[in-house]
Amino acid sequence: MLFNVDKSVFEKTYKGIVIGGSAGSFKPITQLLADLPKDFPIPIFLCLHRLKHVRHGFIEALSIRSKKQIIEPQDKETIRPGMVYLAPANYHMCIELGNSISLSTEGLINNSRPSIDLTFHTAAYTFKEKMIGILYSGANKDGAEGMKSVKDKGGYTIIQDPDESLMATMPQSAQAITDIDLCLESEKIKNFLLRLYKAQQK
Repeated sequence: MLFNVDKSVFEKTYKGIVIGGSAGSFKPITQLLADLPKDFPIPIFLCLHRLKHVRHGFIEALSIRSKKQIIEPQDKETIRPGMVYLAPANYHMCIELGNSISLSTEGLINNSRPSIDLTFHTAAYTFKEKMIGILYSGANKDGAEGMKSVKDKGGYTIIQDPDESLMATMPQSAQAITDIDLCLESEKIKNFLLRLYKAQQK
């Protein structure tokens, strides 16, 4: 059995996959997007630390190899199956009840906007046990409290193995306060989602 994960994990219906990352996360996330099938059905929400004044180039770089469409959502945009939503530069991205996304320019959280914690917190409140939270490499603690929210609300939590991470602070911080479900190298995170995809096709 892959990663010794109970098969019931792959049989659940999920409404969202939220991915957070900062320094060192761009390469593994780009590889993940390159290998996910175009018809992967679960919406994916990317909250990645990025330069706030650079509006162009980031989404294009993520999209070069991706088979899936990646967009920066508008405020109050309706969530659609199979889409990849990237938090815009210098905006918090929240997942709202009623199947929509909201954006805000409220104050920095953990010195960050977008805040990974805030995206995780709101997604956990909205999706509860029907979400997967994934946290990759990063140099600060943003995302740790958010992953705790995901776990507390019944969601499934995955971190990139700190030993593989370019910057281990982010996954280690989540691991320190939450009983994380899986700690995996980035290749195995991708394989987890591919197995989930195959299970959802049956």
